[in-house]
Amino acid sequence: MRRLFVIISFAFCALIISAQVFVESKIDSLQILIGEQTDLTLTVTAKKGAKVKMPSYKPQQLLTQGVEVVETLIADTTKQDNGLVKISQKYTLTSFDENLYYIPPMTVLVDGKKYQSKSLALKVLTVPVDTLHPEKFYPPKDVQDNPFLWSEWELAFWLSVFFVLLNVLIYYLWTRLKDNKPVIAHVRIIKKVLPHQKALKEIERIKEEKMSVSEDQKTYYTLLTDVVRKYIYERFGFNAMEMTSSEIIARLREDGDQKMIDELKELFVTADLVKFAKYSTLINENDANLVSAIDFINTTKQENQPTVERVEPKLTEVDKRNMRSRTLLKGCIIAFIIISIALLVLTVYQVCLLL
Repeated sequence: MRRLFVIISFAFCALIISAQVFVESKIDSLQILIGEQTDLTLTVTAKKGAKVKMPSYKPQQLLTQGVEVVETLIADTTKQDNGLVKISQKYTLTSFDENLYYIPPMTVLVDGKKYQSKSLALKVLTVPVDTLHPEKFYPPKDVQDNPFLWSEWELAFWLSVFFVLLNVLIYYLWTRLKDNKPVIAHVRIIKKVLPHQKALKEIERIKEEKMSVSEDQKTYYTLLTDVVRKYIYERFGFNAMEMTSSEIIARLREDGDQKMIDELKELFVTADLVKFAKYSTLINENDANLVSAIDFINTTKQENQPTVERVEPKLTEVDKRNMRSRTLLKGCIIAFIIISIALLVLTVYQVCLLL
């Protein structure tokens, strides 16, 4: 009984294993015209790792009399459940004779054991020909070029014309821009010396030259009053260089310190006497007038003033018009270049559509 049970178990297992191999075949189209093609698909389902050998055919080899294999495509393997795989092989078939063909079962080897698919049928039909009216048959026509249509090329032609004209205009404007010399208007930033600093520096130079003890008193007072006049002009804003001593004093009295102006008045009076009346002064009087000038400058000086000055060039109306013209020319050239590039891209695109 034990041996019988083992034999039955082995037989049952072998039956299960053999039942795991399935072979199917199908054809895409059961009916074709002469010369047409159809695909026959052979599918084998077997356990994973099984050695499967599909039928192999060479190109133009007959599958059955009247039906030939055009091409054998690459097999496709798909994993299935329960450790099975599905292998599909396609064969492209054709026929050139009208008939109903019987396609016999195809044999597949799985682990050396043969399995067969079901048989199939393929019906091949001929093209209907009207033999009663042979005058309707025409010989094959030669290859003809497409006719030239102006309406298709018109847009591309005019775009190219505008592109050429626009580039000519750009070149003309560019030459005009090069020929017209630019107006250079540089703004300079220079270091500014404050009025009291310049005046004190000049007075210091007069002291170093010891002109107060010189016999040439006229030159001494001329230089000293000129320094004071320039300082007054730059500090108070009125042209003291073109005014008399009395006019300067009268102008300063409007908002000045009376004591300081009286000392300055003595300086101008003494200077006028020396320059015009040949008046001779003493050394201590010269030093006193020098000190009066320094005190006046130190009393009226303005601190915390900007030490740099922005100097803008003065342009004539012609220069301004030239600058505006050059700016306009540059703007036009840039705009025309952008339009020219757009025209070129559009023209090339239109030509590519026509080719």
